[in-house]
Amino acid sequence: MKIKTRHVVIAVILLALLAGIWRALSARRAQQQSASAIATTQTSIEIAQSDVLVVQERNLTQTLGVSGTVKALNYAVIKAKVAGELKEVTVREGDRVSAGQVLARIDPIEYQQRWNQLKEQAAAAKSQLEIAQRQWESNKALVDQGFISKVALDNSQASLQGAIASHRAAMAGADVARKALDDSVLVAPFAGVIAVRSAQPGERVGVDARVMELVDLSQLEIETPLTPSDSVDVRVGQTARIQIEDRPQFVSAKVKRISPSAQAGSRSVMVYLSIDSPEGLRHGLFAKGQIQLKTVKALSLPLSAIRTDRAKPYVQVVEKVGETQQVVHKTVELGLRGIDAQQPETDTWVALTGVSPNSQVLIGQVGSLREGLLVNFTQAAKTP
Repeated sequence: MKIKTRHVVIAVILLALLAGIWRALSARRAQQQSASAIATTQTSIEIAQSDVLVVQERNLTQTLGVSGTVKALNYAVIKAKVAGELKEVTVREGDRVSAGQVLARIDPIEYQQRWNQLKEQAAAAKSQLEIAQRQWESNKALVDQGFISKVALDNSQASLQGAIASHRAAMAGADVARKALDDSVLVAPFAGVIAVRSAQPGERVGVDARVMELVDLSQLEIETPLTPSDSVDVRVGQTARIQIEDRPQFVSAKVKRISPSAQAGSRSVMVYLSIDSPEGLRHGLFAKGQIQLKTVKALSLPLSAIRTDRAKPYVQVVEKVGETQQVVHKTVELGLRGIDAQQPETDTWVALTGVSPNSQVLIGQVGSLREGLLVNFTQAAKTP
């Protein structure tokens, strides 16, 4: 008896749950049908002035997106040319220097002594050369007078040639020693700003050790790699709008040089753009922007106004049908993409065919509207 009662209770609970689920599903279905009915019965929509663009011809500039690094035309890594202890460093990062200014000194004692030694050897060789020269002249006179044989003259000639060679070698050694002494003083090869100081006084540096880096910020350019296909349309003299890092202001630039060959590994073609106003910019900053390739006049719209949720792109046009204005979908063919030459800071535009001039096209932010929907303007549409 208890088992039957338990089964009855369980059955009642299950029936109650099923009934609750059925009521919830029925309510949801009713809400969906109600929303569908409302959407079906909606016959018009109000459009604001800012929601419509008037199709017009405009100068459309085809652009090529680029990115690269700002680099100074004059950039040098100052390295030690001789080994030794760094006795003095006269500049720090950010210091402006002039061409020929002393930047650092390496202990010159060893090189000074070496030069003094070789200079004395050169002087001694010169004395020996002068003696050999006088001996040869004396022997030549005696041979001419017949007092000595020509063999003695030949010997003095050989001694003279040896003295000349010894003197030249001694002078060359002295010149090398003098060069090493001069190289113990590091000077600026051009005017600029110290970017990096890599060594400190008291450190011992070897040959080719990096001591500092020098940049000339008065002449900057942007080095940007292009794919071989993109580089075909780029020409020297084309202008560009460049954004440095995330600065809101754009700077003007111009294609200055194009590498005649692709890089071996990446196959990139390097393009160099000169910056018109480099004030405030720095070596090594990231740059991005667009090179302006060519300008054409064509019917165009912002790319965001083109709908692509069908097999072919289309636009939503507001047309007058009888006494009403309705949404009409028109398939379009897209052409060149670029920027508005008069408003380069705006979005990407695209040339197109399939719509007539002065057509009123809904902007992309309006969303997808069904064809035939009636349109009421709150204000007259305006040309952007």
